[in-house]
Amino acid sequence: MSNDLYAVIGHPVSHSKSPRIHSLFAEQTGESVEYTAIQAPLEDFEGTVRHFFEQGGRGLNVTVPFKEQAWALAYRRTERAEKAGAANTLFQDQDGALVADNTDGCGIVRDLVNNHGVDLAGKRILVLGAGGAVRGVLGPLLAEHPSELVLANRTLSRAETLAALFAPEADETRLTACGFDQPDSPFDVIINGTSASLKGDLPPLSPNVIGDGTVVYDMMYSLQTTTFNQWALEHGASQVFDGLGMLVEQAAESFRVWRGVLPGTAAVIETLRTD
Repeated sequence: MSNDLYAVIGHPVSHSKSPRIHSLFAEQTGESVEYTAIQAPLEDFEGTVRHFFEQGGRGLNVTVPFKEQAWALAYRRTERAEKAGAANTLFQDQDGALVADNTDGCGIVRDLVNNHGVDLAGKRILVLGAGGAVRGVLGPLLAEHPSELVLANRTLSRAETLAALFAPEADETRLTACGFDQPDSPFDVIINGTSASLKGDLPPLSPNVIGDGTVVYDMMYSLQTTTFNQWALEHGASQVFDGLGMLVEQAAESFRVWRGVLPGTAAVIETLRTD
């Protein structure tokens, strides 16, 4: 019996850890899964997706720069994908229609709460950035009922737009937007959703946002401590985490969406740390 085919699609995609992650999931669960990587031409994402499913493919993970295109391409979107405005998971329903999902927010919450024991309920959270990565995680973060969530971004209007979009989901959480230079008091949790760490840069934040008990989470991941997490440690953060766990957790949720089985993640995260 042949394996069901899945893949990650992006440009570039050769660096992706997704094939390794999903092969470990398949090994762990006994699911008949073959998972590969597809580098789609920038000018023909749609054609590449359609060809994959026409050839019998069962599901795709979508990475940069195609998450918004994947969302737009889908015939139907899950509620979490609809709100995120981007999709990282594609599959076909029983009628062959393309369905988009977004598991990024689920991934970061599971990593923080389940893997690291960080309780988000009633906490003051500072989220840096207002791009697709942040939009994808805001709904699940708000669902944890923090007391306050502040969106800080270099371009204030983008943060304000995002805050307005998610205001109906804020419930009793105080949801506000500001520039990077405005926060000036300690937060319980700080999440860096900018790509600055990849370039070795830092958002122009006041170190006053770091308190004795501040937990810092960089959505980027690295073999070494990320630039942002190093800055946080130097200013007294109690704990820092990178986004490797988020990567594995969002992949596990995609696997569940496709196969109906949620793999264990702890051993996979440990394996990737030591690969």
